[in-house]
This record gives sequence, structure tokens and C-alpha cells, in this order.
Amino acid sequence: MSELGSPESTGDPAAAHSGAALRIDVFTIFPEVVDAYCGTSVVGRARREGLVDIRIHDLRSAATDPHRTVDDAPFGGGAGMVLAPEPVFGSVELANPPRPLYLLAPGGRRFDQSVATELAGIGRDAPGSGPPAFSLLCGRYEGVDQRIADHLADGELSVGDFVLAGGELAALVVVEATARLVPGVLGNAASTGDESFTTGLLEYPQYTRPAVFRGWPVPEVLRGGDHGRVARWRRAAALWRTIERRPDLVDARGGLSHDEVRLLVEHGYPVGAYGTGRAEWSDSESGKRQSAGDPSDRLEERDLS
Repeated sequence: MSELGSPESTGDPAAAHSGAALRIDVFTIFPEVVDAYCGTSVVGRARREGLVDIRIHDLRSAATDPHRTVDDAPFGGGAGMVLAPEPVFGSVELANPPRPLYLLAPGGRRFDQSVATELAGIGRDAPGSGPPAFSLLCGRYEGVDQRIADHLADGELSVGDFVLAGGELAALVVVEATARLVPGVLGNAASTGDESFTTGLLEYPQYTRPAVFRGWPVPEVLRGGDHGRVARWRRAAALWRTIERRPDLVDARGGLSHDEVRLLVEHGYPVGAYGTGRAEWSDSESGKRQSAGDPSDRLEERDLS
């Protein structure tokens, strides 16, 4: 049986596995759903161009009963059904996918940008070992038989502290986050370097035309054509947005450097906690005290020379 997304099933020569820079196998009871998403937008284009090799496998492929059953009632009683070991082991062993095989589960390693970079093989130094590859196993129902986690999966991944009906959406998060890091997948190679979490910070605010919308202007520095000033404004804006919204990220990177504090002051951000604090000022029209909640609220640069 040809799995969804393979050259044998698609007939697409551009999807030849030998040229792909990343391979991801996904095991699910809803292969058509996963395959449909992986055929659209950035991931779909990357598949068609042969940059990523994504193969989707049906967990029911190894089921032996007429109804292709993959679940059963839990020992000890309780609500719901449990994904059974026999069809899951059989499906994985039939496909012989690349390892590691990760089970999507709430108790797994927290998936973030650093894990995506690791899975995509960015920065690895392993010449002659072939392109990076891994597999994902989507749980369903009340969970999977523990023997699947203990003896089949190589590890577990979690996309957050919330409950989903199954692992398919979590798998798609992992697929897209890793696939878009492959060189050539995004049109602009600089795109991934500027995004949130790549440097341990949230991304700076973005604007497009019109320059003034309903009285809200785009910061003047972004319209001036001075790329050096723009870069410094964006760096300061990213720092401030991270401090305001995700101070835990600032803690994780060891706080702010002296140069970063100076950059914030240069752009009008006050010094306080983490080297900054929440800015307050009097509104010229209402006279009310207001607080800055976003870097775009503070548009003026302060000359420290």
C-alpha cells in the first residue's frame, strides 16, 4: 500500500525523496485530513518542489478485523476508548519510518522554536548522514496504550498545556514549524531570522500601507528610508514587546545587556525592572494618565549623543 504523499501515490516527480532536505512521516487515523493541510500554502509548495518529503500513514492499515478497529476499552474501567497496541505497532512496523518517532502527548517535551530548529537539522554538523528525518504518532480517544509510549515511541512532544481530541492538529503544528525552516521553503531567507522566538524575543510590530489609517500613523522612522535607523527601532521594539508581554523570555536569556538597555532608552523607553519599566504620560487632549502597552506607542527617538 502506498502512503499518502509518497511519489508512488501522487505520481509527482518533484516529490522525489532523494532531493528532499527534510522528511517527516505522520501516523494518524485521519490521513486524508493531515494530507489535505500538508498540500496547501507553504508546506504544500515545499512538497511540490521536493524540498520536504512528508508521508502520511493510516493507523488502520494494520488492523485485522473487518471494521479496521484501532481502539478498545481500557482495563480497569473508565470513560472513553484507548488506542490499542496491535494496530499501531503493526502500522509503524509496516511503514518502517525514520526515527526518532515522537508520540504527540500532553506529558511530552514542550515543543518550541528551538525544538523545531533541532528537528529541522538547522546547524547540525553530520556530513554524510543524509537529510534530517523524524516521525510523528497522533494519539486519539482517551490516549494510547502505555506500551506504545514505552516500547514503540522514542519520545513524546507536547504543543501546550491544553486538551485536544487527538494529535493531528499538534502534528501539523510540528510539521509546519519545522518545514518552514528548510532553506528555500520561504521566499525570503531572512524571514525566519526575524520572527518571534528565533532570537529569544518576540517579533517587532509590522505595518503596511496606508501610512495613516483612521488617524493611526505608521511610525515615522519606518517611512524615512534609513535602514540603519529602522533596524535599531525594530530591535528596540522587539525588546520592549517581549518585556511587556513575555518577561519570562527575558529571564530565560539572562536579562538585558547594557547595550540593550541603552537602545531602549535611546528610543524613549524608560528604565526600570529588567532595565525598563512601564511608561506613563499625560494625554495632551484628555489629560488622563496612559501606559505604553506596545512598542509602537512610543515613536520618538531620544538623542543620547
